[in-house]
Order: sequence, then structure tokens, then C-alpha cells
Amino acid sequence: MASATVVLDNGAYCAKIGTAEDSEPKLVPNCVVKAKNVRNRVFIGDQVEECKDLSGLYYLLPFQKGYLVNWEIERQVWDHMFGKDGLQVDFGDTNLVVTEPYFNFSAIRESFYEVLFEEYQFKSVFSANPSFLCQYKNSKLYPEDALCTLVIDSGYSFTYIVPYHKENIVREGMKRINIGGKVLTNHLKEVISYRQLMVMDETYVINQLKEDVCYVADDFYKHMEIAKHRGKENTVCQEYVLPDYTQVKRGHVRSENQPITGSEQIIRMNNERFAIPEALFHPSDVGVQEMGIAESVVHAISCTPEKMHAHLYKNIVLSGGNCVLPGFENRIYSEIRSMAPSMFDVKIRKSKNPVTLPWEGGVEIAKDPTFSERVISQAQYNEGGLAYCMEHFTV
Repeated sequence: MASATVVLDNGAYCAKIGTAEDSEPKLVPNCVVKAKNVRNRVFIGDQVEECKDLSGLYYLLPFQKGYLVNWEIERQVWDHMFGKDGLQVDFGDTNLVVTEPYFNFSAIRESFYEVLFEEYQFKSVFSANPSFLCQYKNSKLYPEDALCTLVIDSGYSFTYIVPYHKENIVREGMKRINIGGKVLTNHLKEVISYRQLMVMDETYVINQLKEDVCYVADDFYKHMEIAKHRGKENTVCQEYVLPDYTQVKRGHVRSENQPITGSEQIIRMNNERFAIPEALFHPSDVGVQEMGIAESVVHAISCTPEKMHAHLYKNIVLSGGNCVLPGFENRIYSEIRSMAPSMFDVKIRKSKNPVTLPWEGGVEIAKDPTFSERVISQAQYNEGGLAYCMEHFTV
């Protein structure tokens, strides 16, 4: 009987996990949560859904600034995902496909492989960064464009621009922007706290609000003009009903015909809806003096060999939670198109769910006939140790 394969995209905000046979992964918040109103337990990963009152949650995160630095927390999340409440993994007979951060520090990588092989004792491990799995999945979907791929991976901590030639990263074209979903949520908390209501402790609720109502404007100044109007002419403004965890269990946009009751707390979202995600395109809006995503893509491509430019422009792949924002794909296309040389075609590829794209790539790799040649087995680890892992896997 063939060994099982578990695919884990170990994101800083959310881990995506499932077996290679699953059609889609389970999304598990990569954190341990303490609740203000529940003193007698902590909530690990998706157990937070069992918490009755989600106001004033206190997060313990394994990742800081995009890197895995707290193994005490990560072990609790992994034990939950691999254990009896999760996949019930038989480690000795299970292969693991796992993601690790870009430019991962040597000390962190050593701990990473040590934990996988010595504590969990997986049968074999394949490790790669998320963009590698994205380009791999994309090359299976569009084999005609598999020669060169440019991945935009915009996640929780950072946004990475990663060009590939076949399966190899073109290092001189790789760029990082210090803007991700965390910056957007924190900025939104500050703006709402300054303008309307103190919400600095409500990370969970404000993150939901961001995902429910924020969007990327195709023309920022046009949308600002609309947002200035009052009444029916303002098609941007929405009222968001905050949860009180008695009547309202989850925040939602108030519909026009919904009556206002005295007990509801409402946040009025006007230009914040598109001004917050604008930081992805103009990081200086939040004090980060760097290029925006579209500019970085054009700059990254210009740093690669000239023969690759045409191929990279016509095969740009979107990955990560920020790419889910409505309007993101169109804005990226229009900005890159306006900056790119006119002789090149620009094509943006967005999967059904950019959040799970690396996980889907992991499933593809697990099914590849060459998979057994890509992994490091327990026996190889015992023989070659950490140095063999560091050499074998490049991030």
C-alpha cells in the first residue's frame, strides 16, 4: 500500500492543510488565541470558532515579520492539525510537502528540519517556498507558457515578486515589498479608532470587516470623488454592523431596508473601503518608502535577462490573500500594462482561490512521478543530517 502524503502550506496567518487526495485544504489560523471572557482555556488554530465572544482576542503567533520564531506555539498548532482532531497522521508512513518562508534564516531552517524529522519523524519531506508550488501548478494548467513564470505572492507579512525560468528562481529579479495583509488590517484599525470607534483590540473583527467590504479601486481619484457625495449619489459608502455576540454573531454589511435598532454598533465605511488596500500600490501611504506591486513587477522583470521579458509579462500568477480583494486583478493588469513596453503582451492569471494555490501546487508535486526523487527520506536525513537538507532544498 502506498504511503499517504500530507500537503501543508504553513502560512504566517493561516495554514492550509490536507492530504494529496483531498480536493481542497482545510484552512486553520496559524495561532493560539486567548479570549478575554474565557479564562480556563486557550483556542488552538480553528478552535477559535468555538469561542462564543470574539471581542478582545489576544493572539500568540508563531511567525513574526514573516519568519517562524516561536516553536512552542507552532508545535501546538501542528499537534492540533496532525493529531486526533485533525488528519490523524501516521508519521512513520507519511510523506510531507511543506512550505517555508523565502530567504529563510539558516538557524530557523535547521530547527524546521530537525522538528520534522526528529520530533514528528515523517517518512520523507519535500520543502519549497510558496511561489515554487504556484509556478508548478501553473505550468501544469498552462504548459504552453511553462518556460517562464512570474509569481506575485501577496500574503500576511510581505509581498514577494518571484520570476522563474522553468523551475529555477531568477534571483536577480526577486523583490520583496514590506506590505501584507497585517499592515492593511492594522492601518484600518488605526483609521477607524481615530475617526469613529476605538477598535485597536479588535483585530479579529476588523480583519473580517476588511475582507467583507474593502476593494481595490480601478481609479483612486474617481472613487474619492464619489465618496465625497452624500445620500444616494455615494455608491461607495456602506454601513457595517459589528457583532455583539448575543443577537449578532458575525459582523455584516447592513442592507438598505434593514431597520436600525438602538443596540447595534455601526461603523460607516466610506473612502476607507478602497483607501486601505491602496497601500499595496502606494506603500508610502502607510509610511513604507518602497515601490508598489505593479511598479515592482516591471522593475523585477527589467532585472532579468532580456530574452525572458516577453515570457514573464504574459505569465503573471497571483497568489495570497490580498489577491482575493475585488478589483485587485484588474488594477494590477491596468498598471502593469501602462508601464510595460508596448510590444509585450500582459496576461494575469488568477486561480479560483489564490489563497490555496500553493497548496494545490503541493498536491500536483505529490502526484508527480518524480516526487520520490525530490524528497529527503528519514534514512537520508539520518545519514546526511541537516547539512544535506540545507543543500537539497533552496528557498
